[in-house]
Amino acid sequence: MKYIVKFLIVAVLLVTANQTLAAQDENIAGKLFYTELGGPGVIMSANFDSRFNSNARLGLGYRIGAGFGYGSVDGQNNFERVTRTYYSIPVGLNYVFVKPNSASGFEIGAGASFLTRKVALYYLDVEKRGNVIGFISFMYRRMPVNGGFSFRAGFTPIIGTSGDMLPSGAISLGYAF
Repeated sequence: MKYIVKFLIVAVLLVTANQTLAAQDENIAGKLFYTELGGPGVIMSANFDSRFNSNARLGLGYRIGAGFGYGSVDGQNNFERVTRTYYSIPVGLNYVFVKPNSASGFEIGAGASFLTRKVALYYLDVEKRGNVIGFISFMYRRMPVNGGFSFRAGFTPIIGTSGDMLPSGAISLGYAF
């Protein structure tokens, strides 16, 4: 009888500890909504970022957004150049490195932005305009463990359709949940 009572006490403590750890995992902010100035959205974009493991703040994840920019397009005749607004959909994969209880981390990512017009960006691709640009991102990331205000800043080179690379940067503010 004495062993059964001890066993039940240990079992109850283990189940309680497991539920406490599971509850702590649920409070981890692994999703992020942010607006970004620069980067793959070209001028400005609104983005959603999450990890593939829904209860994690680090590891492999994805981003998807909607943005806009200005680019040079052909006018009425082929000799005329006109600046027009276009919209972008940046999509990418990223990996976040962060210590378990730290708000600061580092993000490395890559992807593509799909554009609504064939444009020449920042004097890139003047001869070869396209609807898709590539990007790479190296970002400092501040994302509180339990959610709240988030900040990202870093280097995001843009790769044009002709293979030209434009050094670019990005800064973003958002909310982690």
